[in-house]
Order: sequence, then C-alpha cells, then structure tokens
Amino acid sequence: MFVETVKALNKKIVLVGTAHVSKESVALVKKTIEKEKPDVVGIELDRARLQQLLHGKQWQEMDLGQIIKEGKAHLFLINILLANLQRQIGDDLGVKPGSEMLQAAQIAEERGIPTVLLDRDVKITLKRALDRTGLMEKLKLGYSILSGFFGVGQKLDEKTIASLKEKDTVNALMQQLAKEMPSVKSVLVDERDMFIANQILRSKGKKIVAVVGAGHLEGIKKFLDRKRNVSSLLRIEKKKTKLRYLKFVVPLMFVGLVGYGFYTKGLEVALNLFLVWFLVNGILSALGAALARAHPLSILAAFLAAPFTSLHPAFAAGWFAGLVELKLRAPKVKDFEQLPKLEGLRQLAGNRVARIMMVTAFANIGSTIGTIIALPYIAAVVA
Repeated sequence: MFVETVKALNKKIVLVGTAHVSKESVALVKKTIEKEKPDVVGIELDRARLQQLLHGKQWQEMDLGQIIKEGKAHLFLINILLANLQRQIGDDLGVKPGSEMLQAAQIAEERGIPTVLLDRDVKITLKRALDRTGLMEKLKLGYSILSGFFGVGQKLDEKTIASLKEKDTVNALMQQLAKEMPSVKSVLVDERDMFIANQILRSKGKKIVAVVGAGHLEGIKKFLDRKRNVSSLLRIEKKKTKLRYLKFVVPLMFVGLVGYGFYTKGLEVALNLFLVWFLVNGILSALGAALARAHPLSILAAFLAAPFTSLHPAFAAGWFAGLVELKLRAPKVKDFEQLPKLEGLRQLAGNRVARIMMVTAFANIGSTIGTIIALPYIAAVVA
C-alpha cells in the first residue's frame, strides 16, 4: 500500500495502491484525498460493483427465466460463489472487501469532488476471459472456485490474515489466474491496466487521485504515456474454433449412423441404437438434475428433453429442467436475501435461486456427458 505521483499529459496523477481487505488502505485513501484536494477522484470500480457496495446486490431484480433461456446459469452461479468468497474473506479479516473504494466515493461526494469509475464492466471482463479459455481451463477455474467456496468454513489463520492485509487480494487472484491460465492473462490483467489508465487520462481536471489495487500500479503507469482507443476492449468476440461446429455435427452424425445401421442391419438394430441414445442422454441428464436436488418433475423434464435437445443446436436440456424447477419452486424473497450469505453445498442446494441455476447447469452437463458416451458406442455398433 503506497502513494505514487505521476505526471502525464499535463495532469498530476496521484496513484493510491490499496489492498481491498485492509483497514490501513481505507485510512490511506481518506488521508490522501484530504491532503491532495484533487479535481477528480478515480475509483477502480465499474458502475455495477459501485452500486453493489452502496446498496448491496439487487438479486431480486434478476429475471431467472431469462437467465436460463440465454444459457447464463453458469455465469450466475460463478457470481454467487465469488460474491460469497469475497464476503467470507472479509468476515475473517474484519473489513468488508472494497471498503477503501467506498470510502473514496463517500469522501468525494462529501467534498463535492467529481468521481470517475475507472474499471471495465466486470461482466465484459468475465465473458472475454471465458471465451478465450479451453475446456480444461474452464474446468480448472470451476474447481478452484468450488474448492475455495466449500473450504471457506475453515477460519483463516493469523499468518494468512496478515498476508492478505498486505496484498490486493482481488488483483492477486487475477494474477494467479493469469499465471495458471495464460490464454486469459491479457484480458484479466493487461486489458484492464490499459482501460484504467485510459480512463484516468480522459478524466477532467488537472489533478486526479486514482484509487486502484496495488497489483495494477505498474501496468497502469506503463499505459499513461498517451490516450488510446479502447473500444475494442468493450467488445465480446467469441473465439472462433472448429468446436462451434460440433452442435451441427452431432445431429448429423447421429442421423447418419442410425440411418446406416437401419440400411445395413435392419430396423431392430436402428431402434435399439435410438433407445441407447435416449436412455444414456436422458438418464445422465436426469442424474445431473437429481444431484442438484431438483423436483421429481424437473428430473423427469431433464430425462425427456435431453435425447432431443442433444440433437438440436438451439436448445439445451437444462433449460427445460430449470424452467420446470422455476415454475414448481418459485423463489421467495428470503431466497434472494440469503444469496450473499450462503456457506457450503448444503446451503447452496437449499436455496431456491441457487438450486434452479444448479439444476440448469447440471442437467446440461449430464446431457453433454451422455452424448460423449452414446455417440461412439453407436458408431462402434454400426461399424
């Protein structure tokens, strides 16, 4: 945690490097703003994260049906898990993560100093990062989040607490992810450094106090030499790979293999192949929904839908299971209120909002595994 002054493009830029879970950082932010009396205060947040700090996450405003239909259940679950990880770490450290950012916003408002939000929309960052990861990296990320979430019941020891207080934990996490997942380093670290630096340079006034995570300081300074066009950093462009054609290849292969089986081995074999496809896809998708503690009718919906949605590029078994779960077990106000307080698998599966997302995601995973198992078996039979 420290303060560094940089002059760039006729601006005096006072960079305050903070740790997001440190009382010392909160005090440093207040002291620096009072001392410097800047024209502008910059905060390393986007609008959604600022509103969350000010008012709490407005989960009640989420349209769960729309989330399911748009195939974003996994992103919703990641947000829930990350929010709870951050909250639990804050509980152990005795300070709410992001308190120094909130302090900067409040002091600026009290003194009538304009504020500028420096960071890119976190949803864009997450989507750009996920679009660049391969299957193994996605699995590694999911495992890291889940193992961290379900292991948080253990209190942090004094040494770990002391270490976290000296670090910018959010950006330390970003940097660790970038190290383990090189394909997303540019998104999680470099792009954000460039975006934040550009926001600083575009801000009005000759003097700006910019409150940023300590892990960003070196990267930000590197990009303070000139203004840049960062419009490309706001676009979400999915990585184009041959894998995107699989959703069309699978139904074509299935129809071709069953048709070939009928032509060479007769109707009985073709019907048996379809039965294998139906049962393997249906049972594994239903099993996924059952693992998420779905309603029996939601499990049935997954079983019936999976064999057909696996053959249609525009649909997914989890959509049907999730929508049935939403209809039969509509969340109550308390379910939304409890989202930021969930600890462990039992509470996660017991919350109606989280369970709906889990049913959707797990049913989809089960159906995908079913396709991976059934298709090679069918090919081997007709070969």
